[in-house]
Amino acid sequence: MFTGIIEELGEVVALRKEKGNLHIKIQAEFKDELQIDQSVAHNGVCLTVVEIDNEGYTVTAIDETLQKSNLGDLKEGNEVNLERCTVLGSRLDGHIVQGHVDQTAECINIEEEAGSWKFTFRFENKGNVTVEKGSITINGVSLTVVDSKENEFSVAIIPYTFEHTNFKQLKVGDKVNLEFDIIGKYVTKLIQHRLDTIR
Repeated sequence: MFTGIIEELGEVVALRKEKGNLHIKIQAEFKDELQIDQSVAHNGVCLTVVEIDNEGYTVTAIDETLQKSNLGDLKEGNEVNLERCTVLGSRLDGHIVQGHVDQTAECINIEEEAGSWKFTFRFENKGNVTVEKGSITINGVSLTVVDSKENEFSVAIIPYTFEHTNFKQLKVGDKVNLEFDIIGKYVTKLIQHRLDTIR
């Protein structure tokens, strides 16, 4: 489990394809604290550490993960939002994040406002919804929805988040990973099940 509070930006130092899998090597300051089999969220995608050496640590994304996320678009030198799993007993500063990306969205607008930035995203209708003041995870960052429309929403990014995540590199047209609020997903499924039963 994660909280959506990014610990640091890691750098992609190597990419290696193997059949349908992509091995991703990341250089990160907390590399020496990692162990094999630990979970780390990369742009919101929970991946298992499979190798650690002097250059960094390696995780493997399978084909399904590459299809549902933006990890397949990574290039050497890209920065990735990183978060290690939550330590039980510590404060939950963001919201409950599983590290299971639901789908991607496209950034369709960026507005610089007085001391912050407003990012707007459009996503394909796959049964997921947002609500104003609700939680959303974008590239692993726990955020609050500002405007919510069908298949579209926006979030406000404060300077600290802008500088300490890869939001500062996002451009209109870029693809981001979305994990919708787990409570909202359960409520949506229960309502749909109830409607199907009535029919």
